[in-house]
Amino acid sequence: MAVGVLVGGCTTSGVGGSAGSEGGAHEGTIGLLLPEAQTARYEASDRPTFVSVVDRRCPGCTVLYANAGQDAAAQLQQAESMLAQGADVLVLDAVDTVAAVGIVVQAKRLGAQVIAYDRFVDGADYYVSYDYEFIGFLLGSALVGAVKERVGERAEARADDGSDDGRPGVLLVHGSATEPNALAIAAGTRRALEGEDIDVLAEHYTPDWSPDKATEWTEAMLTRYPGQVDGILAANDGMAGGAIAAAKAAGLDPVPVTTGQDGELAAVQRIIAGDQYMTVYKATDQQAQTAAELAVRVLRGEDPRASVVIKGVPTMLLAPRAVAAADVQHVIVDGRVYSTEQICVPAYEAACERAGLIGQEES
Repeated sequence: MAVGVLVGGCTTSGVGGSAGSEGGAHEGTIGLLLPEAQTARYEASDRPTFVSVVDRRCPGCTVLYANAGQDAAAQLQQAESMLAQGADVLVLDAVDTVAAVGIVVQAKRLGAQVIAYDRFVDGADYYVSYDYEFIGFLLGSALVGAVKERVGERAEARADDGSDDGRPGVLLVHGSATEPNALAIAAGTRRALEGEDIDVLAEHYTPDWSPDKATEWTEAMLTRYPGQVDGILAANDGMAGGAIAAAKAAGLDPVPVTTGQDGELAAVQRIIAGDQYMTVYKATDQQAQTAAELAVRVLRGEDPRASVVIKGVPTMLLAPRAVAAADVQHVIVDGRVYSTEQICVPAYEAACERAGLIGQEES
């Protein structure tokens, strides 16, 4: 199988042999378009898993690959280049889901099909992702439970001195307002908080999901609501790290209950250390595998069935997992997401021992 690498719409180097070099005839071409490289998952998990699965399932297929570097115009050029090279199927993780509709239109005009990957795009032929509203519900439910558990004594003290009614207060740090997945997470969060005896002190949609901007906003809110923030719902792990940094800078010990999403290594370490309460882990290799297998089937003219239809698009939704400290061994270590060697670096050795991740052999 051939793997072409595209940057800015131009073919650079090829990796691997020519299509069909293992004895089979050339079956077709699949294009993989990823949005950016700052998030570790794309180059570390999504891309290699996708290419490996297509290689195994369709040795006679060519894979074209491009990463847009968070530039919607560049992604459009990359898609046009792939279509010009005869791509039969595009697997598209859109930088901008509105602009990406133009890619779908061009693909259909040329007889190619589009699988929207991770982010929904109107008019796509298929969609492979996680249920982001459910992810928001997991985040909100975890926050509610942990805040209620932790807040008792502190809330009573506030009620006794008349500072407020003793109700716990939380901050909601959402993702980008232009990102459909962020809006879905926010909707799920609100569903989990509905009817609960918890005050949402403030909420914020964070441009570009920026940890730095999340830090700045959290710092301002901690100043505005001194002693009132019992929990922080951060919609991903990067922003959770920013919110926790703001809480520590404000001298809060312990920091407010803080959620996250993505299952990043740094988040797992914060969970073990007791700084972050939980994360939501998405098996990105499973998502990439599902998309790759679907792309091969579509290329071969099959009509795969999906159990869910979203806005007229047949959809395959994968199940995320909530991960708190008690789940790290089973979900993360036993699931071979990260090893204890990766998690329990010197700065976290003591925390890992307390959590039972290391040191159990000694008696």
